[in-house]
Amino acid sequence: MPQAPGAVPASSTARPSAAALAAVPRVTYISWAASCSRSDHTARELGGRSHMVYLGSLGSRASTIAFKYIGQWRRTARLLRQERPDAVFVMTPPLFAALPAFWYAYWHGARVVLDAHTAAFLHPRWQRLQWLQRAMCRAAATTIVHNEHLAGVVRSWNTHATVVSDVPVIFPDSVPFARPEAFSVAVVCSFNYDEPLPAIIDAARALPDVRFFVTGDPRFLPREMADAMPGNMTLTGFLSTAEYGGLISGVDAVLTLTTRNHTMLRGAYEAIYQGTPVIISDWPLLREGFPRGAIHVDNTATSIADAVRTMREDHAQYRSEAGQLKHTKLEHWEDVRRRLIESIAAR
Repeated sequence: MPQAPGAVPASSTARPSAAALAAVPRVTYISWAASCSRSDHTARELGGRSHMVYLGSLGSRASTIAFKYIGQWRRTARLLRQERPDAVFVMTPPLFAALPAFWYAYWHGARVVLDAHTAAFLHPRWQRLQWLQRAMCRAAATTIVHNEHLAGVVRSWNTHATVVSDVPVIFPDSVPFARPEAFSVAVVCSFNYDEPLPAIIDAARALPDVRFFVTGDPRFLPREMADAMPGNMTLTGFLSTAEYGGLISGVDAVLTLTTRNHTMLRGAYEAIYQGTPVIISDWPLLREGFPRGAIHVDNTATSIADAVRTMREDHAQYRSEAGQLKHTKLEHWEDVRRRLIESIAAR
């Protein structure tokens, strides 16, 4: 997701109020990734700071991964010594990102919260290390997961879980999107293995009068797929936070899909928080999370194309529903935020 590396200060938005944050422990959020808007916005909502700790130049090859993790461990330790937080939130995977946080917590009496993304449980690379995941969940104040299915997994280990399906997303400095006259769809992609990009390409080819703007770093897009894209598809490249915010706020709809069950689509809730309706995959989790302002598809080209046509025909209705869903999500988040604060404030 398009977020600039670095820290997001608590002053980046007026939400939540100073009074609401008065009793909140100092929070530092660590992500061993080039970007993660979920981390940034969670830290903002808790009045903390988010740091992307990532030595991308070392890559993820077997010959370099150990040096990369050692370097990121040292940077994480330095940040924690400088900020001296009461609570450290850590995005996983990689699971190893939490180890320096637990080391800091041991010596400074701090709390650790794991924000365990779906891949921490389902990706083959990390499934082999579930023993480490269990041990860290037992030591954490709570483990944030995206849905009740994963919460059940964590609780089966006799550990505490907090379900955070999504976090309010604010783009205070968005760059206005130069919207074309044609119906426009932002396709939020990272070119990951679970994204049905060939079906999206075929659907776009069937809709020559619709413009599709495909986000993500094109370096990770297979050449044959790039060559197969029709003329109404535009690769935006990796966007800055401001550019990305302007895009998903300015298009008519956001399309983001996954072939993997129990996966929350960050691009979908980012769009809803801007009042933009979405086209998403038809999984139970996503039907529950997006009951309005959304069309659910079966990841085939025909289903995707039909959804875009329906969205265009009834666009005013779907945009109105997206605004209603945004309001519902904001109300729900206030309860979730309170429970998170209680978890990290307990001693």
